[in-house]
Amino acid sequence: MRRFHGTRLLALAGASALALLAASGASAQDAGTLTLGQQVEGTLEDGDTLNEAGIPYDSYSLTLLAGQRVEVEMRSEAFDAYLELYEPGDQSAELVAVDDDDDTVGGEGTDARLRYTAEVDGLYTVRARAFSEGASGAYTLTARDRPPAPPAPEPGTLALGQSVEGVIDETDPVDDQDVAYEAYRFSADAGERVMVLLTSDDFDTFVQVGRLTDGVFEELAFNDDDGETLNSRLVFAAPARGDYLIRARPLSAGEGGAYALSLQPAPPPPEAARLTVGDSVTGNIDADTPINDEGYRARLYRFDGREGQRIDIRLEAEDFDTYLVLYRDDGTPPTRLDDNDDSDGTNSRLTRTLEGSGPYLIEVRGFSQTVEGDYTLSLAEIAPERPPEPIAFGAIQEGVIDDEDPLDGQDRNYDSFRFTGVEGNRVQIIARSGDFDTFLRISSAEGEFEALATDDDGLGEGTDSRLNFTLPADGDYVIRLSPLSADNGGLYSLELIDRGPAPAPGSILVGATARGTLSETDAAAADGSYFDAYRIHAKAGETLVITMVSNAFDAFIIVGREKDGDDIEVLASDDDGLSDTHARLEWEVPDDGVYIIRAASYGQSETGAYALKVERKP
Repeated sequence: MRRFHGTRLLALAGASALALLAASGASAQDAGTLTLGQQVEGTLEDGDTLNEAGIPYDSYSLTLLAGQRVEVEMRSEAFDAYLELYEPGDQSAELVAVDDDDDTVGGEGTDARLRYTAEVDGLYTVRARAFSEGASGAYTLTARDRPPAPPAPEPGTLALGQSVEGVIDETDPVDDQDVAYEAYRFSADAGERVMVLLTSDDFDTFVQVGRLTDGVFEELAFNDDDGETLNSRLVFAAPARGDYLIRARPLSAGEGGAYALSLQPAPPPPEAARLTVGDSVTGNIDADTPINDEGYRARLYRFDGREGQRIDIRLEAEDFDTYLVLYRDDGTPPTRLDDNDDSDGTNSRLTRTLEGSGPYLIEVRGFSQTVEGDYTLSLAEIAPERPPEPIAFGAIQEGVIDDEDPLDGQDRNYDSFRFTGVEGNRVQIIARSGDFDTFLRISSAEGEFEALATDDDGLGEGTDSRLNFTLPADGDYVIRLSPLSADNGGLYSLELIDRGPAPAPGSILVGATARGTLSETDAAAADGSYFDAYRIHAKAGETLVITMVSNAFDAFIIVGREKDGDDIEVLASDDDGLSDTHARLEWEVPDDGVYIIRAASYGQSETGAYALKVERKP
């Protein structure tokens, strides 16, 4: 539960929500906005929104400009505080910063202080929660501007074969994440391999190698985990002759202490052993295994392939989590084609149709850098992929998945279908089966199959699937229908529907209420949620209060600018500012112009009636 200016957010109950929206806007609360320099009081309690782990949280919007340095502080005597910061965007926005135990706040390690430098302009989301589920109680939340970082001093120099000692403390410069560091310059020739080792008994180390571009540090490689220790070991191959920078730093802000840094010639790279299609070999990875350019212990195998040949590479191990990489051996470095680390438990598998004749390389390594153990690698030729069957819009194709069908990388039999589409058109694919749990994927027909979108339960009807997708370009596309898991199959039906281009946005005026209905014919976001779009003209500096209620689904508001195609640049969003299922957003207009409001459902495939109201805040 959030409280702002001492005003408590009241939930709107069921049938009364629409009536309250139609009435005066005075019922809306000023909750969920975090202003720099202002303290917010709140309470975590029963009825708050829960995250995927079942932990309650309160959300706050925070407007930041690119390059702005901000500090968010959360204090509580009732629970261990935890802060999360999400980038501007909708419900799939990326988490960009977290903090749960900043012992510089309050002195006991249960308060939280998050520091971040904004990468883009926009409305960020702060989530205030407890570290563990079941916690509740009062808290305070404060956001404040931080002064610009001091200029970095001239880096030291480090020669090949040299070691240095130093101390990270409060006098050192900090990076964009407010982590203190010390920098050293070294020179390398093109292709030269060096190994950087950073050790410390005082903090969890993190080492970076990069170069300065227009005065800005550009990271080229990093490492924070040398096996089971908190030390860092990085093998780096210089892409060109020139000067490079090493940054020695702790993993997290607030840490520091003594360290030792060394720059040494890297051990020789792995040499390729010969492998023939049809072979199965055993091997082992240990402390004496060569190290690749990314710092992993690795074994290499070279084989000759021919254009159009379809191969199946399997890597199995019980002692470590395996990782497979396939390269075309066409130069230095070779061209990376594909990789896999999660075919089945700790095993890996790659299936691919070779693009040309000549030598290829298989790299065998672990998911982490210093694994040890035995492995088995097999390389086999398998039957070429069956050409996809053509399917027409409006057609219903019936078929059966059985052992005669080709296998994908997860050992699932599948049938594939091909169609031609137009950029911007929306397609809907529906798969039904009473025999197995269906799984749908769509890919461009060019090159190897790489899923652009997937679905396994879009119909919400048990074993059936429905995939909504907007075609990104003119051309041919391939649909794959398979069981969700291996060793399943049976009868199915597949329907391909042309839903045409996305509907053009309607219009709404400030002070007006729009009533609509979300249905399967509406536009759909990438996550399968439906939305109606409205254009609105707004003036810079005015604050709009946008409210959306629905008794049929969880309401979600997005405000943005139009971009190329049907996409928008998201500027603000809200899904529970009025109550758990009703949305309310206060938004300050940045510039004069036309904006898009999306009246959407928070969940996939939700439909029903809604009311959307736009008011100007007095």
